Amino acid sequence: MISSFNLAKLNRILEDFYTVTHIRITVFDTKFSEIASCPAGRASFCERIRTDPHALAACQECDRAACLRAARLHGQPYIYKCHAGLNEAIFPVEVGGIVAAYLLFGHIFSYSSRQNGWAAIREKCKRYQVNLPKLEQDCASLPMCSSEYIHACADMMQAVASYLVIERALSLRHEDLPVQIDTYLHGHLGAKISAGTICAEFGISRTKLYQISRESYGCGIADQIRKLRIEKAEELLTDRQDLSIDEVASAVGFDDYNYFITVFTRLTGMPPGRYRRTLHSR
Repeated sequence: MISSFNLAKLNRILEDFYTVTHIRITVFDTKFSEIASCPAGRASFCERIRTDPHALAACQECDRAACLRAARLHGQPYIYKCHAGLNEAIFPVEVGGIVAAYLLFGHIFSYSSRQNGWAAIREKCKRYQVNLPKLEQDCASLPMCSSEYIHACADMMQAVASYLVIERALSLRHEDLPVQIDTYLHGHLGAKISAGTICAEFGISRTKLYQISRESYGCGIADQIRKLRIEKAEELLTDRQDLSIDEVASAVGFDDYNYFITVFTRLTGMPPGRYRRTLHSR
């Protein structure tokens, strides 16, 4: 997105966290791509799981969903079990109320016993094409951590997030955000976009989106989306005589034909059929 990373500072802070906790910590950007981690390599358990394409996809989706969930918790670490049964924790790093990145630590074995833990993990992973005896060996090499230890590390990770901002290890180019949002809107007029999808795309709160929309467009984001869609519809009605009005409505993101007619008429002063006839009668 629009995050900037000072990788030298970032890696140094991650190394300090790992030195203290012996837990792998990772930084994801707002597109859920890994930016930095310490140590660089994943645990053998995770590497083995990821040899199955379906498991790899599940890992990626698990990370993405956890990031989105964490962004909604308003400053609290999100601790959970991943799809393969290991514990992870995630915390969004905010700069000026905007999510700039995510901190995640994981590969943690937290069960009452090795036997109970492996039984639960085996059940979760049996659907994947992996060598289960080898996976059990990988599992045995993971250190056991108590729930109290995980929560303490999550609190420490929260402090690390604040320190990253103070030390300018990551930042946002605020002036680019309205441009990024505007480009996104123009490129997705035919898709199902809303305040929620925009906030998820850019990692910002609804309050921040409303502020940007008011400052940039002089109206709420929903009004701006409708305005852009009708402007695009006017263009299609003018230039694409091969498209029916229903097809035009669909092309600019209106699933409800009647609602399209209503909005178009309100914003242009006439229904789309009359708009097209008027243009081509000149």
